Amino acid sequence: MQPMPKSIFISHGGGPLPLLGDPLHREMAACLTSIAAAIPKPDAIVVASAHWEAPVPTVTAAPSPALLYDYYGFPPESYEIRYPCPGSPALARQVHGMLADAGIDAALDGARGLDHGVFVPLTIMYPQADIPCVQLSLLDSLDPARHVAIGRALAGLGAGNVLLVGSGFSFHNLKAFFGPPSEAADRLNVAFEDWLGDVVGNPAYPEADRTGRLVHWDRAPGARFCHPREEHLLPLHVCYGAAGIPSLAQFRTSVMNKQASFFVW
Repeated sequence: MQPMPKSIFISHGGGPLPLLGDPLHREMAACLTSIAAAIPKPDAIVVASAHWEAPVPTVTAAPSPALLYDYYGFPPESYEIRYPCPGSPALARQVHGMLADAGIDAALDGARGLDHGVFVPLTIMYPQADIPCVQLSLLDSLDPARHVAIGRALAGLGAGNVLLVGSGFSFHNLKAFFGPPSEAADRLNVAFEDWLGDVVGNPAYPEADRTGRLVHWDRAPGARFCHPREEHLLPLHVCYGAAGIPSLAQFRTSVMNKQASFFVW
């Protein structure tokens, strides 16, 4: 059993499909299961999900959060999924306080539930739904440097056996997912994944250099093809900011016929 990671970034797949037995998500689900089995069970989880943006980082504070079925066009059972994990108002206040101590304006939201960027991967990783969970929003500015700063403010969470999860997708071009197969698209996908794996994991980079590369991620090969809009990449910036070191483990999987990465710090 490994020690509690500082943070992990996961690619969470397409809507509820990982929970519906979709064959194009089996590798992804197996990777999530293996990661959860390899690390200590956390006492609580904070998830920065790609599916919530706000003017300031905002934390869910409901004691029993509902689920937000923030997808459409899926079978009826997609809207009957349950993940009755407890919330943690105390943890929400702690996260809020850590951000405030770092000079970052933040907010608490006692009404919002957990979106599918939270409950879908957690259902796979921790199906018992017995770990308190709070969700952290992204910033609607989509400023990568500010998301690294948010992560740095939360660097101490792991000391309390709290797992910080960045739930996004290292490849997120919807037209490419649902379009015809394309060798050009696959080359751009692989080029960006290779770049990302090197930047996140190469111990030869000074941390200031690594940070700069991630802040200017859009200069990478295939960057804007893989992320026409960057909200699914930015949870990685939060995770890296919290860790401040190269990733300790990387996983490359196939999701919906595209390559996608997971990182553990």
